[in-house]
Amino acid sequence: MDDLDLIRDRAGTVGFAPPERLAPARERLLAAARGERPQRSRRWFWAAGASIGLAAAITAVVALAPAEQVGLGVGVANADPVRVLTEAASAALQVPAKAPRPDQFLYVKTEYPGHHTREIWLSVDGTRDGLLGKDTKFPGCRDGKAAMYGTNDPKKEGSLEDCTPSPAYRTDLPTTADAMLAYLNTHHSGEKGDTNAMGKDVLVLADEQALPPETYAALFQAAAKVPGLEALDHVTDGAGRPGVGITWTNPADPPGFKGIVLVFDAKTHQFLGTEDSAVTVKTFVDEAGQRP
Repeated sequence: MDDLDLIRDRAGTVGFAPPERLAPARERLLAAARGERPQRSRRWFWAAGASIGLAAAITAVVALAPAEQVGLGVGVANADPVRVLTEAASAALQVPAKAPRPDQFLYVKTEYPGHHTREIWLSVDGTRDGLLGKDTKFPGCRDGKAAMYGTNDPKKEGSLEDCTPSPAYRTDLPTTADAMLAYLNTHHSGEKGDTNAMGKDVLVLADEQALPPETYAALFQAAAKVPGLEALDHVTDGAGRPGVGITWTNPADPPGFKGIVLVFDAKTHQFLGTEDSAVTVKTFVDEAGQRP
């Protein structure tokens, strides 16, 4: 391993301080190196011991900067998954709470690797026809009836069937961690104890649904109570944005199995998406097909 390898290895572990912090830290470091040392010792420091000295210098400069300025937070080594989710809950509570009108639509733009995108418009109260992409309709449920679209059967196309509204803006969900955990356990999509399925259920609510801030907070707080939590450092979402990943491990999973990974911004703790998807726009609009 040469000097550059040592630098890369150490920098990848602890990160770099911002430029404004590096200058005074570097001066202090060099001043210390120029202290009352015999000439031979200085030569050893810069020559025979250059590899060790450079790596130590990097560590010293980084250590002189406050952790929040060098990125030594939840997005680097040994992130605590409970802390990540707890801070995500706190961040959710800071979002201004403005309920949409019932006649509006939730617009969500999701990006995937390879520059693929998905756009969807979902009825806030579930009674109006939504839209996926340019021409795929989602039927709204009005008076207990919804039109049938995309049946490939001209006789059935547009005919009515029984339904229950599925609002995109959920005001019916718990607002405390314990109640939300009980809800997730009751409505989970997998078998009992399937933590990966629980992760998917959390994703469904955090992804293409809109929740009041206190419900978002309860969702992440409840997720923090699920057994088998694991934090993954230095991950990226589907759009390449860096963050910290949260996944759930299950003892019954086969070797090498990788479950769903939720990605949060390492500094703001905002939910970004997954390793395979990225929610880049999420807002309310007045019509299906309208972009903000």
